[in-house]
Amino acid sequence: MEQYFAPYQLTFFLPLVAIAIILESYFYKKQFNKPYPWRESATSLGVGLGHQLTGVINRLLIQGIMASFVWQYRIYTMPNQWWVYVALFVGLEFCYYWYHRASHEIFLMWATHSTHHSPNELTLSASYRLGWMPFLSFSWIFFLPLVFLGFSPILVFTMLSINLMYQFWLHTKLIGRLGILEGILNTPSSHRVHHASNPIYLDKNYGGILILFDRLFGTYAKEAQGIDITYGLTHPNYSDNPIEVVFRVWRELVMKVLNTPGLKNKLRIIFSPPA
Repeated sequence: MEQYFAPYQLTFFLPLVAIAIILESYFYKKQFNKPYPWRESATSLGVGLGHQLTGVINRLLIQGIMASFVWQYRIYTMPNQWWVYVALFVGLEFCYYWYHRASHEIFLMWATHSTHHSPNELTLSASYRLGWMPFLSFSWIFFLPLVFLGFSPILVFTMLSINLMYQFWLHTKLIGRLGILEGILNTPSSHRVHHASNPIYLDKNYGGILILFDRLFGTYAKEAQGIDITYGLTHPNYSDNPIEVVFRVWRELVMKVLNTPGLKNKLRIIFSPPA
């Protein structure tokens, strides 16, 4: 999950989030016979609050300026018909897949997205542990082609918000595999693989609501029986400080760029895969 939540959407969504986490904490303790990771959840809450504060600036820059600018030069204006919403859903899933994949394969984008992968246990609270500077990571570029094609910016980012709200329930260990749906939808099982740092699971399952593009482009991995999943980053971040959680990889990127001679080499680091 990334940015683009509007205040009115959060007003509706937050009570459901709170109730779900309370229920999860009860069943987590019963199923796994260990305390719920409230301390890590509190860190995620701090990161999430910072995400919302910085989100005001990100929404202004991304939706208010960049998307509005592209909208002026659109090649078509989509009519208000049912097929437009179907086309936008599929198109946004396609764009989301490539945005998400690029966020793992480009160091500059990973600097923001790594925040979401920093929890060392997967619970629903991990869903709102989100980076603070998506504008600097250029994640928004992947969705502007939809605006250029003629989908209104409001419709595009509303659909993206729905996509991201769907992903909330994926961040849990309590829901097992869901049969035939595993081949179509992004499920908790598929998303556990995505959050795993086990070598066999790295950089898999990028889908938002659908898992079809992962199957099409060869990045799908099934959750295997008998393999204990290790969550978090390959170099774990155990800090409870939201600022350290958000900026650790940014600091690594900046230091590597500063210590690398030559503009060409600096750019290569910025746009290369993270180490």
